[in-house]
Amino acid sequence: MANPISKQELQAIRTHYESGVTKPYAFRMQQLRLLRQAVLKYEEPISAALYQDLKKSPEEVYGSETGLLLTSLNMALKNLRQWMMPQRAKTDLINLPSSCRIYKDPLGVVFIISPWNYPLQLLLIPLVGAISAGNCAVLKPSELAPATAAIIEKIILEIYPPEYIKVILGEGATVVPAALELFRFDHIFYTGSISVGKIIYQLAADKLVPVTLELGGKSPTIIEADADLKIAARRIALGKFLNAGQTCVAPDYLLVHESVKQKFLDLFQQTIRQFFGEDALNSYSYGKIINTHRFDILSGYLSQGKICIGGHKERSALFIAPTVIEAVPLDAPIMTEEIFGPILPIFGFQNKEEALAIIQKNPYPLAFYVFTTDTQKEKAWMEAVPFGGGCVNNTNWQFANPYLPFGGIGASGMGAYHGKYSFDTFTHRKPVMKTPTWFDPNIKYPPFNGKLKWLKLFIK
Repeated sequence: MANPISKQELQAIRTHYESGVTKPYAFRMQQLRLLRQAVLKYEEPISAALYQDLKKSPEEVYGSETGLLLTSLNMALKNLRQWMMPQRAKTDLINLPSSCRIYKDPLGVVFIISPWNYPLQLLLIPLVGAISAGNCAVLKPSELAPATAAIIEKIILEIYPPEYIKVILGEGATVVPAALELFRFDHIFYTGSISVGKIIYQLAADKLVPVTLELGGKSPTIIEADADLKIAARRIALGKFLNAGQTCVAPDYLLVHESVKQKFLDLFQQTIRQFFGEDALNSYSYGKIINTHRFDILSGYLSQGKICIGGHKERSALFIAPTVIEAVPLDAPIMTEEIFGPILPIFGFQNKEEALAIIQKNPYPLAFYVFTTDTQKEKAWMEAVPFGGGCVNNTNWQFANPYLPFGGIGASGMGAYHGKYSFDTFTHRKPVMKTPTWFDPNIKYPPFNGKLKWLKLFIK
């Protein structure tokens, strides 16, 4: 059910922020504790909602949603005082004996817009950063995961007044532009598709609203000839088929050295059976496609190459089996669009240049993965490809580490968050220089005639 926000409600949030109530350390800590308590209280209803929306098991919910949110909350609760402290900065020679500090100010009223694939943590982990930094927030969960949106709204209404944190529901294409038309937010944080990210960016530009865009793209995975193939098969299968492939940092396509390609495929097929059984449709550990619209798009990809693993699908169950597809033309839609599903194109390569040529057709991926036991190859790949973040001999888990910034580059996004980086995203770093009055040399003041050599001595 839609609940679009009014101009009066938005102004009430602005007034609440300007009262200063959200800025003290004690207030921020209390709001973080309230959110943590609510997440624990509603852990089972959250799990039920995510099963309804995406067929996630309780273990998957905790490992990829609730647990990550609790980690973010625990880190903020432990470190907030230190994060908030003004930071000392050096003073240059010409300004001595001044002292300098960088203060950490809230941005104000922020707008957080989340997608449907990880609908809990992709909305509430940014909220942890916004609360920690002393902001008020408007939240827009995805209407495509309605059960999760409903439980989020219930939690927020229970613990926060609407003039502090407000949830709006409804079609994103309608309520988001309407809110941006009514009100100038101090920051917009959007996670989702590149196409919608461009629209958000354009709407924000009209009012010079700064944005964080967490988008997607085609994330390559390199498997070198020297890789541990059994480990690669396990870690790629987990990264790709978690949440039925509906993960922004999932491997989007594989580039496997030709000499080990068939051996890898054999191991990969065995791994899929070990993880999900002979029929993943009935697997406890395998999810479903979000809706029929996405199912039909993914089904269309299956005809764009030769299926070598999987391929089974059932529209009524929103099910597509873990699938590997080869002999794919590089200009086919499956290789020009983010797949966002359990279909994995595979290509062989003979040398690095051949693989790089394929990667460069879709530059600036959100994630990049390399499997190799050769540190020189590892270094060469890390330096050759610009990407948001990634792993060596692993996939996806960089996202779960709150000590690493998470974000894209170029078309895969701008800005970063997680842990302290979330606090920083919703904070204005305000530099202040304090100059004593007991020392006031004439060199800084007119007349300037004859002072150039002294200025060059101090300003350099």
